[in-house]
Amino acid sequence: PAFQFLCKTLDSKSSTATMAAAKGASTAKEGVFSDKSKPMMIRLSNITAAKAVADAVRTSLGPKGMDKMIQNADGDVTITNDGATILDLMEVLHPAAKMLVQLSKAQDVEAGDGTTSVVVLCGSLLDACERLLAKGIHPAVISASFGKASVEACKILDSISKPVDLDDRESLLKAASTSLNSKVVSLYSSTIAPLVVDAVMAVADRKAGSVDLDDIKIIRKLDGTVEDTELIDGVVFNKRFAHKVSGLDRMEKARIGLIQFCISPPKTDTDNEIIVSDYSQMDRVLKEERKYILGMCKAIKAAGCNVLLIQKSILRDAVNDLALHFLAKMKIVVVRDIERDDVEFICKSIGCKPVAHVDDFKADMLGHAELVEEVSAGDSKFIKVTGATHKSTTVSVVVRGSSKLVLAEAERSIHDALCVIRCLVKKRAFVPGGGAPEIECAMRLADFAKTCSGAEAYCIRAYAEALEVIPFTLAENAGLNPISTVTALRARHKEGETMAGINVRKGTITNILEEDVVQPLLVSSSALTLATETVRSIMKIDDIVTVR
Repeated sequence: PAFQFLCKTLDSKSSTATMAAAKGASTAKEGVFSDKSKPMMIRLSNITAAKAVADAVRTSLGPKGMDKMIQNADGDVTITNDGATILDLMEVLHPAAKMLVQLSKAQDVEAGDGTTSVVVLCGSLLDACERLLAKGIHPAVISASFGKASVEACKILDSISKPVDLDDRESLLKAASTSLNSKVVSLYSSTIAPLVVDAVMAVADRKAGSVDLDDIKIIRKLDGTVEDTELIDGVVFNKRFAHKVSGLDRMEKARIGLIQFCISPPKTDTDNEIIVSDYSQMDRVLKEERKYILGMCKAIKAAGCNVLLIQKSILRDAVNDLALHFLAKMKIVVVRDIERDDVEFICKSIGCKPVAHVDDFKADMLGHAELVEEVSAGDSKFIKVTGATHKSTTVSVVVRGSSKLVLAEAERSIHDALCVIRCLVKKRAFVPGGGAPEIECAMRLADFAKTCSGAEAYCIRAYAEALEVIPFTLAENAGLNPISTVTALRARHKEGETMAGINVRKGTITNILEEDVVQPLLVSSSALTLATETVRSIMKIDDIVTVR
């Protein structure tokens, strides 16, 4: 009986295998791809995880988007609607979801703005992939088709873009205002936009088409309102003078020195110690200390320095009270605890050189400025250096705010606006906002899909439909009916109105250029390219292997 059972089992297995082979042959004939269960599960798991991240930030897209309140383990709270900040602070565990966090960071580095749009776009493209996979299209075909559609979409964006002249201040202001409109500080965009444009144009290298944002120093000052934010052509220290020189809080015709050595008595190594047994020895030690510090102060005075910047020291006190007393007697004002990271910016701005040893402290190492003064800002004060004789391409922005949360969000908003102007310096063209470029790309790609054949045409059509998520979400977040709004927008574009977009203020479709809603071409094109690359990467993954 056991032998008969074994034979029956083997017979049934072989018949099942034959049926499966026949089924496989039939599906192959029909051109429908059906993968093994595990790779399919992995793909769907990756798509679901990535879509969950995209859905988390989707409600914060656009000028009427909502903010997120993020609380970390220490209880610190951040309120923001910046996609890159939200995803950076979120604790994402799934490896595919982490790819969307990296995507947002990549967009932040490349363009600086559009960090929410790129994630929402990626989520929509993944949704399209899921539907295509369910129809039996091979992932490699989807990936190749999406790559082709992305290249075509970038060409369409180029064709609808308008060139911009960097001397046309109005156009730059429009772009900066559009970026600020979706932020908490949108009420103050008329104050911040000119400030941002002036800051970038002051440091921009127009010939090379580059802007180093490290040349724009942003200082936060808690007090006042965002409207009190100011641009300073010089250097700002968020500190006070270490020792008032007989009540002096300003120094005209300043000769500024930056030192990296300590004006304090030397210490022994950690393993050594000095034991002083009697008072005469103690007296001698103190006299030597006094003589050593006085010698250093005299050398500084001899070089003609009257404003001394002292770099922060880790090993010992950078400057002690005795040294401050001597320097005050010599009419030298001191700013201490200068951060190591700020040294390059200070040297570039003032023209001074950092000095590592007192013997090298000479007059040619000093920088010169018209005025160094201590300025009041509410309850606190900061030091402002203006009128540097050295020709520099650096500026400082003092951001003011009524609370730490507002201050942090204002700084992020200013950074995004600076990046938008930087994009226009890099690639001097802009496209309309309000979902206009996405709808135009979607419609032209649908026409392009008709010129292709087979599964490729199907994939490109799905890609085109996925782009409509941006105007759909803009309308949804503005409280409009998304379906009727996007349908009306599509109808306007069909009539040839390429600049028609969603006007969230009026709740209608209008010519968005007349409303001054524009964004740099680089923001839109990099969002499309980066989102497509990420989707293609996720589509190519068919297994997740964990290693110890």
